[in-house]
Amino acid sequence: MGCSGCSVGKDKDGKPGGCKSNGGCSTGGCNKLNTYDWLTAMDIEDMDGFDIVEVSFKNGAHKGFYRNPLHADAMTGDNVVTEVKGGYDIGKITLSGELVRLQMKKKKTREAAVIEKILRVANQRDMEKLDEARSMEYKTMVRARAIVASLDLKMKIGDVEYQGDKKKATFYYTADGRVDFRELIRALAKDFKVKIEMRQIGARQESALIGGIGSCGRELCCSTWLSDFKTVNTAAARYQNLAINQAKLSGMCGRLKCCLNFELDTYMDALKDFPKKTDRLMTQGGQAVLVKTDIFKRIMYFAIQKDGFRGKPVPLSVDRVKEIREMNKNGEKPVNLVDLAALIAEEKKEMYDFESVNDVIELPPEERRRRRRSRGGKGRNDRKRSEGGRPAGRSGGKPPAKPKAKATTPKGKKATPKAKTGDKKPAAKKTGGAPKKDGSKTGGSGKSGNSRRRKGGGGGKPTNNDKK
Repeated sequence: MGCSGCSVGKDKDGKPGGCKSNGGCSTGGCNKLNTYDWLTAMDIEDMDGFDIVEVSFKNGAHKGFYRNPLHADAMTGDNVVTEVKGGYDIGKITLSGELVRLQMKKKKTREAAVIEKILRVANQRDMEKLDEARSMEYKTMVRARAIVASLDLKMKIGDVEYQGDKKKATFYYTADGRVDFRELIRALAKDFKVKIEMRQIGARQESALIGGIGSCGRELCCSTWLSDFKTVNTAAARYQNLAINQAKLSGMCGRLKCCLNFELDTYMDALKDFPKKTDRLMTQGGQAVLVKTDIFKRIMYFAIQKDGFRGKPVPLSVDRVKEIREMNKNGEKPVNLVDLAALIAEEKKEMYDFESVNDVIELPPEERRRRRRSRGGKGRNDRKRSEGGRPAGRSGGKPPAKPKAKATTPKGKKATPKAKTGDKKPAAKKTGGAPKKDGSKTGGSGKSGNSRRRKGGGGGKPTNNDKK
């Protein structure tokens, strides 16, 4: 549904902006409350055809049955001009053939009651006039609501529908009680210069006309396929173990959701096997009270209530509850409520085809950083050593020497001290200049070699010549 019948409207070219079905598809997706005409889609010739067709107006807002004369030559999917009281209207054929007979039987309509007929297939001028009428409806509804507010009437204008010839406008409204709108009709007729018809509808019919998205995420059932509204009460919610929350159980119309009745029969069939009047069971440990019921799993949860306190709920199968109930009828009390079969089914863990990581213990952030730093430093040192360079983190200097084992000497003998590497005298550098009598050489600057050696950063002891 992507046409003006729902909430998305059409684009500037007149095509639907929603489902992009370009105004109609074989299943009638652009039509509200549509029935799929599968006989016509099969392209089977009907030798004994039915001369009554179903015509939809304003994309399923309302439908009617009309006679289809032979000269009209109209079939399913054609836009046709139909006769109405005091003018004509433009609609679309949605059903034809034998399916119309079944539809009339469903809606309890007799063939003799169908009087109006199809005049002809709509032409281009008829469709342009219909588009003009549809474009006037929103402005008319806004103006009508303003008039209702000025007259202080307790009613709400929900929708407006113009006839195809623009000679009649139907106003759909909702109201809690009876409304005297005679003054309103005179004001509307004076303002719009058309014939006025007021039609009261319920809150659910209003939601069906307007359309919308439900809490399930899909389009409203009443605006797509649901045509008969059955009574819904809170008993349907109780049978399905739903919390009686007015906000969650109410639909867009403000009434209880129609979908509460969809699965009610399934729940009723499942509840037939459950024992009745089992809200309380007697055990040796105390009185057990029913907490909740899982209908489709056939499990009932009981909790022992003692001294005003309620214990942990215990799952019991339906057969176990029946067994305890029979024991209570005979004056017997079971020791406890434990049902091993139900407990095993309740506590059985699901098996996964992958390894669970829920129990993996993570290191604290500081410990993780410390370990990451140590791993990173070790890797860098190894790479530097393999490349022949110095390890990272040590600038200059020699690598630490390995500890040497101490030499053992026999008693009574002293160990001869070895020459240290630092005692070796550095070789004197040859410098320019004439040698002095004391053996030292003078440079061009006139300074002694000792001072030059100290300035140059030499790391050895002074020589004999320097001492002199």
